Formats: sequence, C-alpha cells, structure tokens
Amino acid sequence: MTNAFDTVFVPAAVASAPGRVNLLGEHTDYNDGFVLPIALAQHTTVALAPASGATCRLISRELGKTIEFTLDRLPEEGFARYVFGCLQEVLGRGHAVPALDIHVTSEVPIGVGLSSSAALEVAMLRALRLLLRLPFDDVEIARMAQRAEVDFAGVNCGIMDQMASSLADPSHALFLDARTLATERWPLPPGCAVLVLDSGVQRALVTSAFNQRRRECEEACARLGVASLRDVEASEQVEALPEPWRRRARHVVSENARVLRAVTGADAAVLGQMMNASHASLRDDYEVSVAPLDELVALLQEHAAVFGAKLTGAGFGGACVAVVESGRVGEIAHETLRRFTALGGRGALLSPLSLEP
Repeated sequence: MTNAFDTVFVPAAVASAPGRVNLLGEHTDYNDGFVLPIALAQHTTVALAPASGATCRLISRELGKTIEFTLDRLPEEGFARYVFGCLQEVLGRGHAVPALDIHVTSEVPIGVGLSSSAALEVAMLRALRLLLRLPFDDVEIARMAQRAEVDFAGVNCGIMDQMASSLADPSHALFLDARTLATERWPLPPGCAVLVLDSGVQRALVTSAFNQRRRECEEACARLGVASLRDVEASEQVEALPEPWRRRARHVVSENARVLRAVTGADAAVLGQMMNASHASLRDDYEVSVAPLDELVALLQEHAAVFGAKLTGAGFGGACVAVVESGRVGEIAHETLRRFTALGGRGALLSPLSLEP
C-alpha cells in the first residue's frame, strides 16, 4: 500500500505547537489552581489543504493511519476525535469550514504525559486560523483546544496543557493561574537544566482514573462548601473530610502552595524540594503514580547532581521530570537509566532540554 506521505501533497497552511512538561502543579488546573509547565523543543505539525470532495482525510505519519470522516459525525477513531473537535469548535463560532486533507507529523511522544494531544489540538487550530484567517488569539486557541478534548475526546481535562502548548516557550516556565488565565514567564533558577525520562509504562487518560479524580475533587468541594479547592484558605480545613476526599483535597491544596513557593524567588535547591514533595503527594495522597515511575523518580532523587524529580502529567505511567545541575544532563540520564534497567525497568531519554541559564 502506498504511504500517503509519499504522494504529492501541497498544503495551503502549516502550523505547529510544542508538547510540554510540568515542573509543578499536577491536577491543580481543573481545581482553578496554579501550574508551572514549560514547553518542549519537540513539536507536532499539522498541514492542511482543501479536499476535493465532502470527506475529510486525516493522515498520521507516526501512527501510520489514514482516517476518513465527515463534519457531521463523530469519528470512531480516538485520534481523529481531537481533530474533529477542533473543527467543531471553529464551526460552532459561525465560521465555514471546508472538507480538508490533514497531514500530521509529530516529534512529541504519545501516551507518556507530555501533552501530545494538546500539541495536536493547538497545531490544528493554528493551521485553521492561518488557512481561514480566523480572529482567534493564543488564549482563545487554548480554550478551544481544551473544549475539543473535553467534549469530543472524552477527557475532562483542565486548561494547563493547552495553555502551555499555545503560550509557553522552551526557555521559560509558564506560571499560570488556571482561574483567571493570567500568565507570567518564569526563568529557571541559575545553574540548572531540565531532564525528562520515560518510565516505559504507557497510559491512556480516558481509561485511567483521571476522570474519577476530578469527580472526587468536585465531591470534596461540595463537602467543604467551596466552589473550587482553590478557595480552601487553610490546609487544616481538608483534614476533617472522610477518605478518599481528605487525601485528594490535601494534594491539591498543598500542590498550589508548592507552585506559589517556587515562583517567589526559589533557587534550584528549593525548586527541587518542591518537586520531591509534589511526587510524594501525587503518589500517596492523589494515588496517580505506579511502581516503575516511583522507582525511576527515586533513582533520580538519589543522584547527587539532581535537585529534585517527580512524575509529570496526569500520572498512571508515562514520564518523569527532574531539575539537575547544568552540564550534567547526559551523565545523569545515562547513569539513571542504567540503574533502572538493572531493576527491570524499560526507560528512555525523552528530552534533555537545553535550559541552562
């Protein structure tokens, strides 16, 4: 069978968007809290051209798939639903959208917690903005991308991933208030770099406990009488809750505090301490880690040149992120993966970010 990428395709619009890694602020965005992601160097690229008929054709190089769908029916293929949702977001704002040939290529690993879905959504919406001359700014692109994922892909996510993909860059973390969408670019402390490793355990948010965690947070809010866990004024308030709501709320409240502590003048050592505490909270209170992730994070935390490490993304597998001494990324990655393999792990280096102020 002929590869669709080997045939002649002349795009009318091309756009890309990065994946992201999250230094702090896991599971706080859908609780109106604070997050601190940073964009990856890896991007997803979407190329568009009007189709000859009434059917959209979506081609993914990495997945090796060609999927056809029409704009009046939700595709069965999960990957196509993210794209379909973006098209519906544009249609829902009163803009005409023709049938399209859509070519997708991506450097962002899928299923490891680096927001490959948000990168796809934002790249798709950026390409549509270019093709159709749409009046959407980068914040509205992020809002539309989030709704596409919630309403059409079935993941009840917060806004962090899409805001990071739409507004962040690889040189600064993005301090985001998920309630107001106010942002501030935050430079990493001097003398450190970011390292991202894959645990080798793939995850799927739709089939994981992600949506369950969100429901548990909503129940904790109802029991506390607040609109959001962001509104909890003192950590002692959550201690009166029965389980599991006590631990779920305690993670969110303490994670917000860690983000705020980090961005108020933290050096690399303090940032690392906040990341270590975040992982312990995600593991014990929010219960979204798995054994291989814990092993890999522990190995990183034991390394003398690592300031701190934690899982990144929703959890249930995927990647971990570490802040490490500048100039030692390769050495740390090699040594940690060697030890992880000796324990039976199957990890890999994902992204040694060149962030060395």
